[in-house]
Amino acid sequence: MFALFEGVDTSGKTTQIEKLKSVNANIIATFEPGATKLGKEIRAILLEKEFKISFKAELLLFLADRAEHYEKIVAPNGNKLVISDRGFVSGIAYALANDKNLDISFLIELNRFALGGKMPDKIILLKTTKELLTSRISAKSHDKIEKRGIEYLLKVQENMEKVLQKAGVEYIILNAHESIENLHAQVKKFLKLTNKNIAMGVR
Repeated sequence: MFALFEGVDTSGKTTQIEKLKSVNANIIATFEPGATKLGKEIRAILLEKEFKISFKAELLLFLADRAEHYEKIVAPNGNKLVISDRGFVSGIAYALANDKNLDISFLIELNRFALGGKMPDKIILLKTTKELLTSRISAKSHDKIEKRGIEYLLKVQENMEKVLQKAGVEYIILNAHESIENLHAQVKKFLKLTNKNIAMGVR
């Protein structure tokens, strides 16, 4: 199974992925952008370098990272549970925040191409609020995208929901305000992770 955790920064994606890894060592946990050798170079350009690139160039760099990520990490582990911290939903949502005239269906097809026609099996979106986002963002250092501001990130989150409605992939939206344990229980239920298949390894 290939599953995505989506949500804007500080929504709790990484925490939930770590919780899953703690109960199942067979999980392949990965992330976008930057999980491959090529991805590390792309991530540096997208999030760390101070020079400005065009929004179209940004979109295409995310797609390049996604294609390499799928081929090098996701596809070779098709018999395991692969969980990615971010994926195509984030990619499209940020692109739409940069240019509202882009067509969601067109962007989904671009991402389908980058993923070799293999869309994720399930998607988990952790949805936050302006208040929670503000408090959490203020406590961490910011990359180039986070520096675009709270309202920008909330628009990205709104776009994520629009993408989920059109992508044709099973999804669940969870309240990021809930406790870590409550969210963990909901995630396990959605992914159908029982004590038995956790012990045996997910197929």
